[in-house]
Amino acid sequence: MAPGPKYKLILLKLSGEALKGSRDYGIDPAVLTHLAGQIRDVHELGVDIGLVIGGGNIFRGASEAAAHMNRAVADSVGMIATVLNSLMLQDALEYVGMETRVLSAIEMRAVCEPYIRRRAIRHLERRRIVILAAGTGNPYFSTDTAAALRANELGAEVLLKATKVDGVYTADPEKDPSAKRLARISYQEAIAKNLRVMDTSALSLCRDNRIPIVVFNLFEEDSIRRVVCGEEIGTHVEGD
Repeated sequence: MAPGPKYKLILLKLSGEALKGSRDYGIDPAVLTHLAGQIRDVHELGVDIGLVIGGGNIFRGASEAAAHMNRAVADSVGMIATVLNSLMLQDALEYVGMETRVLSAIEMRAVCEPYIRRRAIRHLERRRIVILAAGTGNPYFSTDTAAALRANELGAEVLLKATKVDGVYTADPEKDPSAKRLARISYQEAIAKNLRVMDTSALSLCRDNRIPIVVFNLFEEDSIRRVVCGEEIGTHVEGD
């Protein structure tokens, strides 16, 4: 008999780059379909899900394209890009039968709800998948930090960071063939060694509130379900 879920409430952080698949820009519909199916399968296990999505497949505030822009303006454009991704994912989830709400830290009432913590919690209690868009609503903060913040606000038991790689390595595996994947590291080790798990603000928020982080490959078969059910894949970041 397959093991049941280890967690009741998760915060899933998705990179915008993951949504573009093999494309250079934008969103690959096949990736959205694959992702929606994975999320539906986990939700049907009885797991409540909050989602934060980056916007790097469309625009990143710290990117080369934003080099000559005011940083606050560039970050605002990046946050709006996350709303586009969130609405696309909402549509894909509703296509497979999931009830979903998008809550944005930047108000766009014509297309989604404003982020209010108690409202988000209420949606989760009603078994809706909650997509948390527009980062923190403030420039100079990454979507990693937004994910850590929302995980704390909503009482998530774990922050799952889904990426294109299968965990955290001692060095960039594409540049250093001797790089090794780390199965477990502490928050402090990740910060001190600059292992690029998440930015320092996000790691500190999770460390201070004892929220474990799991970094794993979104594109491995059933990877979200496997992590939620306690399988030892990816890299686990937890207590010092």
